Amino acid sequence: MSAPVSGPLGRELAEAVAQARLLVVGAGGIGCELLKDLVLTGFGNIDVIDLDTIDVSNLNRQFLFQKKHVGRSKSQVAKESVLQFSPEANIIAYHDSIMNPDYNVEFFRQFTLVMNALDNRAARNHVNRMCLAADVPLIESGTAGYLGQVTVIKKGVTECYECHPKPTQKTFPGCTIRNTPSEPIHCIVWAKYLFNQLFGEEDADQEVSPDRADPEAAWEPAEAEARARASNEDGEIKRVSTKEWAKSTGYDPVKLFTKLFKDDIRYLLTMDKLWRKRKPPVPLDWAEVQNQEKNVSDQQNESSSVLKDQQVLDVKSYAHLFSKSVETLRLHLAEKGDGAELIWDKDDPSAMDFVTSAANLRMHVFSMNMKSRFDIKSMAGNIIPAIATTNAVIAGLIVLEGLKILSGKIDQCRTIFLNKQPNPKKKLLVPCALDPPNPNCYVCASKPEVTVKLNVHKVTVLTLQDKIVKEKFAMVAPDVQIDDGKGTILISSEEGETEANNHRKLSDFGIRNGTRLQADDFLQDYTLLINVLHSEDLEKDVEFEVVGDTPENVGPKPSEPTSKNITNGSDDGAQPSTSTAPDQDDLLIIDSEDEGHSSNVVDMEDKSRKRKLEDKESISTKRVVIVICNDYFSNLFGDMILYHETKSF
Repeated sequence: MSAPVSGPLGRELAEAVAQARLLVVGAGGIGCELLKDLVLTGFGNIDVIDLDTIDVSNLNRQFLFQKKHVGRSKSQVAKESVLQFSPEANIIAYHDSIMNPDYNVEFFRQFTLVMNALDNRAARNHVNRMCLAADVPLIESGTAGYLGQVTVIKKGVTECYECHPKPTQKTFPGCTIRNTPSEPIHCIVWAKYLFNQLFGEEDADQEVSPDRADPEAAWEPAEAEARARASNEDGEIKRVSTKEWAKSTGYDPVKLFTKLFKDDIRYLLTMDKLWRKRKPPVPLDWAEVQNQEKNVSDQQNESSSVLKDQQVLDVKSYAHLFSKSVETLRLHLAEKGDGAELIWDKDDPSAMDFVTSAANLRMHVFSMNMKSRFDIKSMAGNIIPAIATTNAVIAGLIVLEGLKILSGKIDQCRTIFLNKQPNPKKKLLVPCALDPPNPNCYVCASKPEVTVKLNVHKVTVLTLQDKIVKEKFAMVAPDVQIDDGKGTILISSEEGETEANNHRKLSDFGIRNGTRLQADDFLQDYTLLINVLHSEDLEKDVEFEVVGDTPENVGPKPSEPTSKNITNGSDDGAQPSTSTAPDQDDLLIIDSEDEGHSSNVVDMEDKSRKRKLEDKESISTKRVVIVICNDYFSNLFGDMILYHETKSF
């Protein structure tokens, strides 16, 4: 007589589930749903890591957290909450960055599966390379509004996360917007948030004041938690909203300017850890700005044939525009009566003036080149919010793909897209067969190699280190040497060892057209050969190009991964902690009126090159049913129940 079946999974799969050890990276929107699903499915050995602490704004979509948890570690609270579902589970929580060197290849080799629940490309790149180096299957996922995606990455079997170019990243952590903007779009988003905080509907997710709980500002977990608690507790002080404060000043433009561009910036400067590897912001003083002379270039702009909307003004002019727009918007608000709100519209001249001026003033504070009104209007797209049900569906799909892997049926794994509307076959969930590795991938190919076009007489060693090797090729602690038979070292991962080389040009070291450089990252167990293609005809403001790629998009190309495959990537080349961003304090910017795609989601255009499965495929044999309990939004968390036929796994 055969042994009884252990639930719907079957005995063998149930045993594999019970014995598996999983690593979940991220305990935010997707992570919360995923952890709950895993323990309810029977997984009992789970490690979860997240650097972030819980903010009030997380509570509307991260249902393992409650108000009493604000300020605490996400991973630790997620562990405590999930244990209520399955007290016997063995869960280890880390309040840390996955890019911390402690989490090396040996750490990753402990796990049967790794599941990503991240929100930024840098951390995704890093986990992708770590899993390739450790030869551990990775289940990647992402959401953007109502869109979602799940895919499986297995060394030598499927393409890796970096096998193909990704569109420019359009998701940004809240702490980046509030504390450490590094791109104009960060300042534009901040200005739009500021508009809502002052004149529109206030939203906790759109706070513009410095984020005291920024995990990067306090590397020690206890210190980060203390900062977060302090930022969310009222104590004996009555906290006043930005709008209430602005009303109390009569929307005085000078007071607003002083708070936003002087006082808040000075406060940011007190978070000294943020500026160890970044250029610190420079506060603006209203009186000093008013005494500035008008730039000659600005006068020429006004007298030239350049269209007004395409002119880039000086700081004094933008300060004047800020003052004028605040006064105009105050009058509009007063005309609507008490309790009224304004809605930002890019076609409203006053609203556009406000965002243009505020964004440009912030760009100036953070040493960025300011933008014209025309550019800002084109960049100020729609913001897609995080959707709790999308996270729930994607979490369920992650578990289903994990069960296939544990069943030894990785050939049945699929990339699954969750669409906003049904396709012609009336399917919201669209499965696509996994593609094999890209033989030209500079991450998972057997011998990763890439060609970079640059001017060896202009590019410095520091640019090579920060902008090319770290930022573009996502290495964490690179060592770079010239492949000249002598092993001349250009860049060392040991602090200070090659600092004297930083401002020297590449040509000073005999680097010329055809020179080969070898870049090694021992943390990532990754080696990349860089072929130098000297060029003196690069476009203006373009320091380098990756051959076969656009100047701003370096694309990977996968193939047989070697043992040297891991990555990290910090958009600003700062310390590893910057890369693991809060999973849900993010936003998606779309540059047109139509919804686009997040970097968190595999480019939907990829569907055109993937092989669609027939209706009879496994997607029809599995059904994901989400049950929302009546008290889902109170003190419990709801349940996702996975129904399936055992044969489908």
